[in-house]
Amino acid sequence: MMDTEVISKRQTITVATLAAATEISRDKVRYYTRIGLLKPSRNAANGYKVYRESDIGRTKFILKAKHLGYSLKEIEEILNHAHHGHSPCPLVRDIIDSRIEANRKKLDELNKLQARMELAAVAWKTLPDKVPDGDSICHLIESFIND
Repeated sequence: MMDTEVISKRQTITVATLAAATEISRDKVRYYTRIGLLKPSRNAANGYKVYRESDIGRTKFILKAKHLGYSLKEIEEILNHAHHGHSPCPLVRDIIDSRIEANRKKLDELNKLQARMELAAVAWKTLPDKVPDGDSICHLIESFIND
C-alpha cells in the first residue's frame, strides 16, 4: 500500500509545480483549468486540484499552439480530436491555412493604411495650423484626398 501511495504522489503535481515546469503563471494554469483545457483530479485528502505529469506536455502543447496563432477555442477543438482518437492534423492544417489567408488580407490593409498615413504626414508638414471656424473641424484631415 505504501508503494502505491508514493507512486501516486509522484504522478500528481500541484498548480505551482505545473506552472514552474511550463514557465507560466499559476493564474494561467487555473484559467486553462477553468475553461477545460486542463482537467485535474481532486486530492481526496484535502480537495485540492492535482495534475498529472502528462499535463506538463499538454500545457506546453497549448503554449506552442498559441504561439502559432491558434485561439484557445481552436486548441480545445484540436485536443478534443486527439482525445477521441482522431488525428487533429487535417484540422490543424485547415485552421493555419485560413489564418494565413486572413493575415495576408490584414497585412495588405495595414500596408495600404501605412501608405495613406505617410502621404498625409508628408502633405501636412507644409500646411499651417488652423482653428476650427464652424465649417471646418481640422483642415488637415479634410484636405486629404481619398484614393
